[in-house]
Amino acid sequence: MVFRVPPDGDGRSAYLGELAGLIWPEPAEPALRRGGPGWVVVPSAARPRLLVPTGSGRAAASAVRHSTEAVGRKAKLVRQGLATAFRLGLGPRLFPDRLVVDGAGLDAYLAEVLGEPVLVSMHIGPARANRKPVLQLLAPDGRALGYAKLGVDPLTRALVDAEAAALRRLAEVPLGPVVLAGVRHHANWHGHALLVQEALPVRLPRATPAAAEAAERAAMVAVAGCLGVRRGSWAGSGHAARLGEAVDALGPRPEAGRLRAVLKSVAEADPVVSFGAWHGDWNGGNSAVLADGRVLVWDWERFEADVPAGYDALHRVVQSAMSHDGAEPLAAARALIGGADRTLAAFDQGGAADLVAVLYLVELAARYLRDRQAEAGARLGHVDTWVLPAVEEHLARRAG
Repeated sequence: MVFRVPPDGDGRSAYLGELAGLIWPEPAEPALRRGGPGWVVVPSAARPRLLVPTGSGRAAASAVRHSTEAVGRKAKLVRQGLATAFRLGLGPRLFPDRLVVDGAGLDAYLAEVLGEPVLVSMHIGPARANRKPVLQLLAPDGRALGYAKLGVDPLTRALVDAEAAALRRLAEVPLGPVVLAGVRHHANWHGHALLVQEALPVRLPRATPAAAEAAERAAMVAVAGCLGVRRGSWAGSGHAARLGEAVDALGPRPEAGRLRAVLKSVAEADPVVSFGAWHGDWNGGNSAVLADGRVLVWDWERFEADVPAGYDALHRVVQSAMSHDGAEPLAAARALIGGADRTLAAFDQGGAADLVAVLYLVELAARYLRDRQAEAGARLGHVDTWVLPAVEEHLARRAG
């Protein structure tokens, strides 16, 4: 592969080369050039955020509009301005760096699978242990054909296959206002797990903030109950056993010992909780509430049943506090536990709400440690700086 990577500060330019090699493996040859056909690297090869196809202004504009779920008025205006520039053919002039490929790759395979021409676009995200290629699939006329995910290592292969299984399972159960994508193709491609999903109608008019909040809450309740809800002792539950095993699997690292102590305290309290299902990563970037009341939800790779009901609501609150409101992680975790009664009011957790929030944070910490998020450069992977202090402080106060 002929690929010279410019230096950068967050590793995304290096990942651009890795990504190109995954999507266009040998004998194809990806390379970076200035100008001409290929994929426009936005804003530059030194700071890549998005790959936009050339050759169709409509497809390029659609690629920008669908690249990420813009949060905030300024971000939405910037995205709309970029989409307009590409539709008018100005995008390639504004951003001269190109990814040029000599040979066929995943895009050619997807065109064969879908039975029509396919243009691909890719968002390039920050370092995470579960980062994987996610391709927007576009028709030359700008229609969104779907999304393709590629699992390229043991963790991401497992996640891609898990999402395919979850989407098929959930297609058979009632989900209230929730709309999820159908599976168009699931296969092994060049040793990688490939999942192609339908495109959701994300460009339809959105609900007002107040209506969106109520609809999203109802959607979370529907997901929690989609496979049934039961109440029982937490200490004797299958969830307690699985979470304990997940923490034990972390080995002798200091964080694992502290998590085990937290679980022991919760088991001694032995709350009676409601158990249901959860999406696993419900945040503002993978859901949208339409004006007609439907709630679009994607990224089901972490879906799980038989967990304390309301995990999704807790996850949404703490993630929004950190990513949207700018709260420091430790403050967000403390506030999550303190406000658990209110957050979980619709999930029948009664006096156990604070302990359900503690269990959720332990679950999240075990996930981050297992996936080695800190080693991959993710800030929240350092659970000893926010999750552990918050839950330990709360349990100490509760015992006292």
